[in-house]
Amino acid sequence: MSERTTVRLPEDLVRRAKIRAAEEGRSFTALIEDSLRRALDERRRSSREPPRVLPPVSPVTGSLAPGIDLDNSAALQERDDLDYISRFR
Repeated sequence: MSERTTVRLPEDLVRRAKIRAAEEGRSFTALIEDSLRRALDERRRSSREPPRVLPPVSPVTGSLAPGIDLDNSAALQERDDLDYISRFR
């Protein structure tokens, strides 16, 4: 169900949005709807916990990679920290 709504937007923003919608071959309404959905979804994602990272899996056996002990949380944390740091190099 759609609802008709009036909003007040700056003229230059409306002009740019209409140009963008035309370039993409869609309606001004569709552009606004997609943008609003994206903004709301982004906020919901950022308010959640960060995604969980699973331990590495061996491509050969499909089980945990060698040296991974799920009972040793300190070692798992250290491995995660090293992986995180290596992304900045």
